[in-house]
Amino acid sequence: MSQRFSSSDLLACYRRGIFPMGDARNDPNLFLVDPDMRGIIPLGDFHVPKRLLRKVKQDPFRVTIDQAFTRVMELCAESAKGRESTWINSPILNLYSSLHREGHAHSIECWDGDNLVGGLYGVALGGAFFGESMFSRATDASKIALVHLVAHLLEDGFVLLDAQFHNPHLEQFGLIEIPRQDFKKLLKDALTVEAKFYSNSASSSDGRGASFTGSGAAQRITQIS
Repeated sequence: MSQRFSSSDLLACYRRGIFPMGDARNDPNLFLVDPDMRGIIPLGDFHVPKRLLRKVKQDPFRVTIDQAFTRVMELCAESAKGRESTWINSPILNLYSSLHREGHAHSIECWDGDNLVGGLYGVALGGAFFGESMFSRATDASKIALVHLVAHLLEDGFVLLDAQFHNPHLEQFGLIEIPRQDFKKLLKDALTVEAKFYSNSASSSDGRGASFTGSGAAQRITQIS
């Protein structure tokens, strides 16, 4: 892929339903991916296991939005148990950091005190949110970040949550696989929706960048059940 690949080029790729990846963290090259089968989490059928829902309501972490985007990406890029290598390389970090500065890429962070212990990031475009990666350094931290993400997507009028590939860890939340052509149809419709990430969300009293309380996130999600 050309070294001149820009954030505008990246958004154009997302509008077509394709996205970049790297072979490895230390490999500077990128390639574009257009999977035959696409993993999505239907927002109207999002499911939270009962044990996790109870934990979400207990607010074990302070959850924020867009307060540590670059750090979330860096931690997603680190190796971890069961994920010895990752595809997030320097060009990916730079491109998505640019998207974040432009208001198109967002992160959800989970904090234990001042320690960032979990989170995720992705791209918002029209009524579609493209989940890119997540990490966890504390039990259930990335799962709680996902619950808060979905609560905000529902609140802000999003209609499509792309998970890119099948991931058995996401099946508990309702992840399904659909053929490429079906995904492209859903994406075409979603791009006509005027949703704005974190525009209508009722933040807590914790200050700028705060997410819902755990009970608030759980309540927003259970409204679809």
